[in-house]
Amino acid sequence: MRIAILGKPFEPAVTPFLQALFDDLAARGAEISIAEPFRQHLDGLRLPEGVTTFQHGESLKGTQFVLSIGGDGTLLDTVTYVGKQQIPILGINTGRLGFLATITLERIAQAVDALFRGHFVLDRRSLIHVDTDPEVFGSLNFGLNEFSILKRDTSSMIVVHTYIDGEYLNSYWADGLIVSTPTGSTGYSLSCGGPVMLPQTNNFVIAPVCPHNLNVRPLIVPDHSVISFEIEGRSNNCLLSLDSRSMPVENSVQIAVRRETFDACLIKLNHVNFLSTLRSKLNWGLDRRNPVAFNG
Repeated sequence: MRIAILGKPFEPAVTPFLQALFDDLAARGAEISIAEPFRQHLDGLRLPEGVTTFQHGESLKGTQFVLSIGGDGTLLDTVTYVGKQQIPILGINTGRLGFLATITLERIAQAVDALFRGHFVLDRRSLIHVDTDPEVFGSLNFGLNEFSILKRDTSSMIVVHTYIDGEYLNSYWADGLIVSTPTGSTGYSLSCGGPVMLPQTNNFVIAPVCPHNLNVRPLIVPDHSVISFEIEGRSNNCLLSLDSRSMPVENSVQIAVRRETFDACLIKLNHVNFLSTLRSKLNWGLDRRNPVAFNG
């Protein structure tokens, strides 16, 4: 079995867990390939013989699983490595919240055993695709969480004229506008008052950031729609953000978003589901009048 591993710098307390992971994979005869940027942070570990490295953009052909070691941001980055190859991704959480990277350090051994036994299901997550003229994000013009149009620095608010399938929707006077996938509905969109959507919901959320008109609220639209934008503002430029990648652009840029033609495949183990994650990460139902939710 061939396994690719990506990650971010980690605290010293994480080292014993990662060493145990590499020892376990070696004992099972796995072929291990590590992303070059992460390999540089593993000098203190005893890596198995035959470990190879790979760069962003290289094919992961022949890889059965990808392990993302870090937080949710690391997993978002991992999705860009996998792209159209749609290799199943397992998120191991060394960060804080862990909505996507749900495997705790203490459960790594259990998770690896589940992979080798096939005791898991694939959770297919829709992606958002961004087209711009001129090109802004290059070949990495897709994201798992959201696409955002934001004002820059302390400039005055911007106006985002928004269209759905070519039909005028609204002009948002705001600090920005977010188009979120169901996965991203628990992220930036949620902090702007957007709803939480179940992962398999085939929709986008359009949520304004600090709108000047208080009766403007987030809107759910089907993800087979094409959403396009025109931008105005006192400043001549704004910021486009796609997950963790941001680029300043001129207001004249043409923008349209739609659902990507491929999905991200996340590995879900039996003890983890979206509803339990909501309860544990957002403290839903944490009320002594609700003993079932309170006790997990």
